[in-house]
Amino acid sequence: MAADQELQRRSVEHPPEDPEAHGNPEDDDDEEVDDDDEEEEEASNELLGRLSDGTVRVRVHDVVIRGNVVTKESIIEAEVADLFRSVSTLKELVQAAATANAMLRQLGIFDSVSITLDAGPPELTDTANVVIQLVEAKNPLTGDIGIYTRPEARTWTLEGSLKRKNYFGYGDIWDASLAYGWDQTTELGVGVYLPRFRVLSSPLSARISLLTQDWLKFSSYKEHLLGLSLGLFSKREHDLSYNLTWRALADPSQMASKSVRRQLGHSLLSSIKYTFKVDHRDSFLRPRTGYAFLSTTQIAGLGPDSKSVRFLRQEFDLRGALPLDFYNAALNVGVSAGFVMPWGRGFMNNCSPLPDRFFMGGHSSPVCTLAGPTSLLGFKFRGLGPTDSRRHIPSRTGSGSEDSTASPGRDVLGGDIAVTAFADVSFDLPLKLFREAGIHGHAFVCVGNLAKLLPQELKSFSLHKFRETVRSSAGFGLIIPTKLFRMEINYCYILKQFEHDQGKTGIQFNFSSP
Repeated sequence: MAADQELQRRSVEHPPEDPEAHGNPEDDDDEEVDDDDEEEEEASNELLGRLSDGTVRVRVHDVVIRGNVVTKESIIEAEVADLFRSVSTLKELVQAAATANAMLRQLGIFDSVSITLDAGPPELTDTANVVIQLVEAKNPLTGDIGIYTRPEARTWTLEGSLKRKNYFGYGDIWDASLAYGWDQTTELGVGVYLPRFRVLSSPLSARISLLTQDWLKFSSYKEHLLGLSLGLFSKREHDLSYNLTWRALADPSQMASKSVRRQLGHSLLSSIKYTFKVDHRDSFLRPRTGYAFLSTTQIAGLGPDSKSVRFLRQEFDLRGALPLDFYNAALNVGVSAGFVMPWGRGFMNNCSPLPDRFFMGGHSSPVCTLAGPTSLLGFKFRGLGPTDSRRHIPSRTGSGSEDSTASPGRDVLGGDIAVTAFADVSFDLPLKLFREAGIHGHAFVCVGNLAKLLPQELKSFSLHKFRETVRSSAGFGLIIPTKLFRMEINYCYILKQFEHDQGKTGIQFNFSSP
């Protein structure tokens, strides 16, 4: 390369002096030695300067791959070819090598990846060879098991998974997973992930899953799902997927409200979902600067089947963080909104599917994650919004008479339109021990609301009425960040709630994953 040739040329132009030609080395002039050192230092500084400003021209002559026993060479070349093809300087080559190393590691099928830059053939000046040395996973079969929490619903799940990596040599990852929840939620899934498929540059994924969810406590129904999910496109900010799901809603308690009973039975969900997401915040656990944006669009009913549900669901989520000039403080603000509506022939007389509506409340922080209009501190999971009275079934007393005084409770119905917003100020605490551990305080205000847009209610809906029924809460607390999650100990004060809402003033523990 030019850098090597320059170093060689300088060695030829200034050969080392022979001590015997000048007699005793002790008689050499010290000033000449100092001059040689200065010239070498100047040459070194000049070369470093040329490397840093990108003036050393170079192009990649060949990419040599070593160590791949199972992995197809075409898969590795496809991952790095575009990076090295566009290189024109030594500085760009070093950057491309670092990027290629990270991309190959992200495949998850290698124990180690090392990339060496070597000079190209002597007859081809200003060329370099890239040598990629790989160590494939010694044990392609891996598994894990653990207990995880769903903070928004205050439930725990036991989850286990088994993965088989690179079975066919295409970077393919096969996995099987099982999750069992204490709230009687069970999920079994089998899937495959391909980093590349033929000429497609985007990874593909497919998954078959069987899911059972128990919503009897909140909305008097159980949900059974058998579905196929296909990841069609996934690259940086964009994600496109297709879902085909058979869904059945049942009421084993026989106490569901009229609104829920209308939704019971079987249906087919054939939908395409597109997600656009950017997150330029400096931290997920404690953002101090930057912004994040999420947009999710789902169109369901892509099929001629009469049992296929047809609806359009749209969500927006915007976050922003601004540093303040005291106690390492920062202001985080966010607003989320979404709507779901049926479409197709006679859609004005139809209502949206119950499981696909918006539900609000829970114990997850609105600062960390982009999850749409769902979080509202101080309210229980599915703790606000439209409800309907459950069917009353009189119970028999010991004397044989019927007891009609017991309240059957109410079913949470969710909303077709939902909006939430929050403002949160985080700050360091005066104790040095807390600052060193990353423990800090915060104060917050949250507002939110959701409403139904059923045919009989659409005519009476107004933005003025929607604003008047907004729920709100405020509070302060202590935040304990860890590498795995963010824990909050908050005192929440309910500013505004309505009948049948489940909000409570007092201490609340929140756990949020980034």
